[in-house]
Amino acid sequence: MAAPQLTLSVPGTPAAATAARHEVMDAIRGWGASFGAEALDSVELVVSELITNAVCHAATGPSSVTVRLHDAVLLIEVCDSSPVLPQPGLPGAGEESGRGLFLVSALADRYGVEPTPRGKRSWAEITVIDAAAALVLPARLSLQRS
Repeated sequence: MAAPQLTLSVPGTPAAATAARHEVMDAIRGWGASFGAEALDSVELVVSELITNAVCHAATGPSSVTVRLHDAVLLIEVCDSSPVLPQPGLPGAGEESGRGLFLVSALADRYGVEPTPRGKRSWAEITVIDAAAALVLPARLSLQRS
């Protein structure tokens, strides 16, 4: 069975970024995976930050977003046409932006940004443990010998 996946083109407008975030989250919820509320909140924030960064900072043309669920890992990829790689960090207290990658790094298990022939690819992986896996884990641990 193929892993659930969605790929969208995102025009370079704030309204398009919002619509893409909603479409991505609707698709993820429709896959039937047992995401917990906290995991869904993290996924939504990471999706929002990566798409918003692409729309705000892409040089020209649309961006694309792909989300793919494989086993317990959700991969979020956003590609845009800007060759400029963002520099993560914390802005000053009075600055209104610049915290996106800091949030992504705090919420994702792994993340990165890399150049592509047409711009860059920003990605994040979030491990999702469903209720069944959480119930199986203690049973496995109790069978281990010390």
